[in-house]
Amino acid sequence: MPRQLAVEKSDINPIFAFSSSLGWFAVAWRAEQLHALVFGFADGAAAAGALLELSPSGREAPSGWVDIERNPSAASRDACRLAERLRAYANGGRDEFLDIPLASHRVTRFQETVLQQCRRIGYGQTCTYGQLAANAGSPQAARAVGAVMARNRVPLIVPCHRVIGSSGTLRGYSGCGGAAMKRRLLELEGVL
Repeated sequence: MPRQLAVEKSDINPIFAFSSSLGWFAVAWRAEQLHALVFGFADGAAAAGALLELSPSGREAPSGWVDIERNPSAASRDACRLAERLRAYANGGRDEFLDIPLASHRVTRFQETVLQQCRRIGYGQTCTYGQLAANAGSPQAARAVGAVMARNRVPLIVPCHRVIGSSGTLRGYSGCGGAAMKRRLLELEGVL
């Protein structure tokens, strides 16, 4: 479990955690870009631990976590603003997060295209895995789209919860809470 830090703004790459009505979030926000996020956890330590599992080791690895509700000066204004927007979304506020800058990760051209197309699925809308594959230029790649969604490092920002099975079924969701969380998010957006 990563340790909680009591820091001011610095260069040590902390994970920022905060509570919401969807559970605790943890975000990796560095160089004014979102690198990863998780949500739905019982406390900040659990969320930070889950996010740490997604993070690379080495120089860019997070060094611990900070509860930005208790220590808002530890995060940049943009990181705090992202936390406010995610909390508002969790309370039913409409936000598509299209302006959030995302860090680039090692992905194939196909994976990048799928993530970009998924990001365009609007609030309160859904798309099937097959439709998303077709939108990404590979209509026979529905299973591959599912694999890309399972490795999504920034759920809600790249709204993989809006991707459903061809019969309208809620397929797996790799985030905390699994398919129950996917259902909750779609209910929050008025889809179900």
